[in-house]
Amino acid sequence: MAANNHLYHISLALLFCFGLLAIQVTSRTLQDDSMYERHGQWMSHYNKVYKDRQEREKRLETFTKNVNYIEAFNNADNTYKLGINEFADLTNEEFIASRNKFKGHVCSSITRTTTFKYENVSAIPSTVDWRKKGAVTPVKNQGQCGCCWAFSAVAATEGIHQLSTGKLISLSEQELVDCDTKGEDQGCEGGLMDNAFKFIIQNHGLDTEAEYPYQGVDGTCNANKASVYAATITGYEDVPANNEQALQKAVANQPISVAIDASGSDFQFYKSGVFTGSCGTELDHGVTAVGYGVSNDGTKYWLVKNSWGTDWGEEGYIMMQRGVEAAEGLCGIAMQASYPTA
Repeated sequence: MAANNHLYHISLALLFCFGLLAIQVTSRTLQDDSMYERHGQWMSHYNKVYKDRQEREKRLETFTKNVNYIEAFNNADNTYKLGINEFADLTNEEFIASRNKFKGHVCSSITRTTTFKYENVSAIPSTVDWRKKGAVTPVKNQGQCGCCWAFSAVAATEGIHQLSTGKLISLSEQELVDCDTKGEDQGCEGGLMDNAFKFIIQNHGLDTEAEYPYQGVDGTCNANKASVYAATITGYEDVPANNEQALQKAVANQPISVAIDASGSDFQFYKSGVFTGSCGTELDHGVTAVGYGVSNDGTKYWLVKNSWGTDWGEEGYIMMQRGVEAAEGLCGIAMQASYPTA
């Protein structure tokens, strides 16, 4: 009788364990199915196609890790939010390799200008948004070509051209990618905004986006189109380095090309709010400061135009914390700022 009792309890225990295991397996399968379904919907939304099942499984694994990270981050108490965007199936390393090609490592060998026309500016507005003043073209998308430097330089050139002529014209990044290749600037392989300004000056201007449209790949310079000038600049200046006050004076007067360290996962998935995340000063991405302000909770910020399309961030823009303790500014935004002059 005792033996039967013992067997009965063992059977119950085994049934219980198998039951738990079944529940865990079912739960895990449901979770996997749910993520597989989400990934499928995401693929459909962004028109993503993979070469085979193996590639899809690999991308699903990365997508799952990224989604879990984004959702855990958003459940915590942070000043900004992340979002599941078109980069959700890329590891951070893959993402950086395809887009962040500002050549920060060669900046130290470049001679920077010493003149700063806004040095003695004292009265500046508490908030500035050059979009509202008609000096900023719609957000563009560099795609998988690492020519952020060209988009940054073009945005700053579009801005000063509008301020000096009253006409906002979308200018050609592809002309810089194809034609500005004799020095450090090497199209999709990266470049520097200051060098782009030098090219525009030497070339006597840039053609329009409409006439010399963006292709997102390194092409052959179209000399005929490059000899048509829709806008020109007379020079460029560098903002004194590691000085957010100087940068604010400059941004108060025109859109400014800035370089930042955009290598973090939080930058890859930034969605909204004032970005206060941790980042270094290894400058790898060229963007454009088109304003500044103060958020509802009192956090000062820079308004920055990116070139990753309107799906990223706040319709293609990011608000980055301004007035931080580090002289370089958050993500090094005050380290290598420059602007064209009309």
